[in-house]
Amino acid sequence: MEVEAAVARRLWRLFEPYHAVTYFSPECREAFKDVGLKGFWMGYFAGRAAPMGQVGPGVVTATFFGFHPAMVARALPDAWGFAPVPAVLDARLHGVDHALRRLLGDGVDDPALGEAARLARAATEGAGFAGRPLFAANAGLEWPEPSHLALWHAATLLREHRGDGHVAALLAAGLDGCSAHVTLVATGALTRDVLQPNRGWSDEDWEAAAERLMARGWLDDAGELTEGGRVTRRAVEDATDELALEPWAALGKEGSERLAELLEPVARAVAHDIPLPNPIGLS
Repeated sequence: MEVEAAVARRLWRLFEPYHAVTYFSPECREAFKDVGLKGFWMGYFAGRAAPMGQVGPGVVTATFFGFHPAMVARALPDAWGFAPVPAVLDARLHGVDHALRRLLGDGVDDPALGEAARLARAATEGAGFAGRPLFAANAGLEWPEPSHLALWHAATLLREHRGDGHVAALLAAGLDGCSAHVTLVATGALTRDVLQPNRGWSDEDWEAAAERLMARGWLDDAGELTEGGRVTRRAVEDATDELALEPWAALGKEGSERLAELLEPVARAVAHDIPLPNPIGLS
């Protein structure tokens, strides 16, 4: 049976929180600090970029897409002088392990977690690397054990696979990093005061992006999306879901539905550590 695009969005909302503990749990933030990384954003940029190796700010600006280049450059390449890539990767896994053991409690040994990990891994193995730099980089890492870490690794792979596709959808729609954020705020999903400073864009950058969108007929004078803007933004989200389907098509409808069922309680268990709205943009 064919897997519908809505399945990709549903599963994203379930595996994204499990991945996001990487940046928001106190254990993970402390682990990054312990290896020498300074502050939340250096931990975020280095922790997320480390699977690609000792990359510079240009590569990270390109692959992460939505950040002002100067914001990335405040963290990289300096981070690699404080903590080499292997140390960052070890800290990331160490922090996640401790965070998930706390958040899941006795559930960390639940056989259902092992089943979820096997299904999620099967989904990742059905996806190709072409045009997916962050997905491919994480796929090059060894699979961790036990089950709660294997599931986290799969969630990270699936999150980056979807993110790589989202960047492609935004580019195909003719949106740059700042303009994409202006349209997202105009949908009401997040507020400007949360998103703009956490992406490093100045007021001048933001207003210039709004002017570009108005010139294209996608934003009105009040900063609201026009009908054309709503169509464009909806098309981006639909394309993102379509581009995220490959893992779920490989897993199949029954397997995807079973994984969603298993992820529901897991997502609830980790939600305590994920602030909403949060600096990395999960609404």
